[in-house]
Amino acid sequence: MMSATPDNAAMLDAFGDALWLEDGLSKNTLQSYRRDLEQLASFLQETSFQQASEEELFAFLAARRGRASSAARMLSSLKRFYAWCLREQRIKTDPTLKLEPPKRVPRFPKILSEADVEALLAAPKVNTPLGMRDRTMFEVLYAAGLRVSELVGLKVFEVNLDAGVLRVLGKGSKERLVPLGEEAVDWLRRYLQTARIELLKKKSTDYLFVTARGASMTRQAFWQNLKRYGARAVPGKPLSPHVLRHAFATHLINHGADLRVVQMLLGHADIATTQIYTHVAHERMKVLHAKHHPRG
Repeated sequence: MMSATPDNAAMLDAFGDALWLEDGLSKNTLQSYRRDLEQLASFLQETSFQQASEEELFAFLAARRGRASSAARMLSSLKRFYAWCLREQRIKTDPTLKLEPPKRVPRFPKILSEADVEALLAAPKVNTPLGMRDRTMFEVLYAAGLRVSELVGLKVFEVNLDAGVLRVLGKGSKERLVPLGEEAVDWLRRYLQTARIELLKKKSTDYLFVTARGASMTRQAFWQNLKRYGARAVPGKPLSPHVLRHAFATHLINHGADLRVVQMLLGHADIATTQIYTHVAHERMKVLHAKHHPRG
C-alpha cells in the first residue's frame, strides 16, 4: 500500500495531470507511472517524496528483484518524476542524478545456419501457385533482409528485375534501394509470369504478393506459412517472421560484409542496432573454433 504521507497522493495526482496535459500519454502509461511511484511511497513509509535521499532511492531500486528491463523502466519513472518536482520547485536538488540503470545482458537474435536457410527455402512445393509464391517470398526476404511488413507491403512497381533491386518503404516512411541477387530475381520473374497471374484470376492489385483470393498477403498469414514450412524443414529451430532477416545480416557479416553496408541494407537508422550481428558472428566463430580447432 502507498504511504499515508499527506502530500504524496496529491503530488502523484499533480504529476499525472502534468503528464497528461504536456505529453498526452495514454491511460495505461499514466497508470504505469503511478504504480511505480506508489511502490516507492510504500518503501519510503513515513518519508515524503520530497524528503527522499539519493541513498534511499538507491536502496529502493536495489530491493527490487527482477529483470533489468523492469528496473530500467522503474528508474525512468523516478527520473521523470523528480525532474518534474525540480521544475515545479518542490525540491532543490534531483536525487536521481547519479542513479544509473542496470546493465542488461545483451540478447542475441536467434538465427538459422546457412544449411537451415537452404532447407527452409526448399520446403514449398513450387509446382503449385501458392508454393511458388511462398518460395519467392522466402527468397526475397532472405536475399534483401526485409522486415516482414516491408515484404508484404511491396508493390509490383517497386520491383526492378532488370536492375535487380527493390525500392523499399521502411520505418519512418524512409525509402531505400535494396539489391536482390540473381537467385531472388529469377524466382520473382517466374512468380510474376505464372503463379501471381493464376492467383489473381483476372483480378487486379498493385501488391506484389497475393493470396488465393487475390488479396494482399498479411503479416499474420506469412507467419503461419513460415511456421508450417519450418516445422517440416528445420524442426526444433527457432522461427519467427524476423528470423530470415537476422540470418541475412549475420551471414553477410560472416562472409566479410562491411558493417556500414549491412546497416544500409537493413535500413537501420543507428549503426548500434546493426552491431548486434557482429556479436552473433563472433559467437558463431568461437563455437566453430572450439569444435574444429585441434586445441579448441
